[in-house]
Amino acid sequence: MLPQVAPLRDSSRRVVRELGFMSDRYQTTGVSHAQCHALLELETRGQLAGGELAATLMIDKSTASRLLHALAERGWARQRVDPADARRKLWHLTEAGRTKVVAVHLQANGQVGEALSLLGEAERSAVVDGMQLYAKALRRRRLQAAFTVRSITHDDAPQVAAIIRAVMPEFGADGPGFALHDPEVDHMDRAYGVPGARYYVIERGGRVLGGGGVAALEGAGAGTCELRKMYFLPEVRGLGLGARMLSTCLEAARELGYERCYLETLESMRAAQRLYRAFGFKQLDGPEGATGHFGCDAWYARGL
Repeated sequence: MLPQVAPLRDSSRRVVRELGFMSDRYQTTGVSHAQCHALLELETRGQLAGGELAATLMIDKSTASRLLHALAERGWARQRVDPADARRKLWHLTEAGRTKVVAVHLQANGQVGEALSLLGEAERSAVVDGMQLYAKALRRRRLQAAFTVRSITHDDAPQVAAIIRAVMPEFGADGPGFALHDPEVDHMDRAYGVPGARYYVIERGGRVLGGGGVAALEGAGAGTCELRKMYFLPEVRGLGLGARMLSTCLEAARELGYERCYLETLESMRAAQRLYRAFGFKQLDGPEGATGHFGCDAWYARGL
């Protein structure tokens, strides 16, 4: 277990209690916490169908329906027919609902603002940045639940080859000196089924959507491995799967006894470089080993 888990859970519980989320109503507004969320989403979006609210609040449709009708009973929301589709009903705030939202904002802004005023400027920025990162990580974890990371099999090889050949040209990496032309591309399962090497795929519903692996860095000492052929289809980028795959590969490298990990990439692959730096990779002045990938123009390494 990561050492940050226990203290973060403890802090989260304290935040929940301090913000009053253990009570039925939010402070002095007379609004339940679920109603607060629904009111704020209606304010932000203007109008929402019940199913859209359910998806946004991550609750089931029947619970969202009861929540919206409770708002209607208090005169805070009203339902109308979607002019573009008579079968679809949209919810929006009433004047009383907008007034109630103002009260919620005043209460919440005062509570949070007073707490932040007790911190220095750098501390306030750290709190905001940390909460945003934590919320982003929690969302990614939820979205990643549908994906599986596992070792490559023989049946995966054609899908992995197709991904490599589809993704690399996106970044101009389809000419001589790029991994696209490596002989191993068509039989990745065999190439990484040898001692000192591993390759993993990310799949959803039996469909492979990306992959990545490690193997000994050719032309280098026995203690250095290379991160190899880590690519993902566009449809799954931005979900944090790169971090998940990179963590898996680095852990595999440690298990295989490597002491250092090296990689080659392109300056044009900005998102990938941000990920590498976030994982402690340091940019090098030039290439190492004998990979044969003379088309790359950015090199990184980190200890394990």
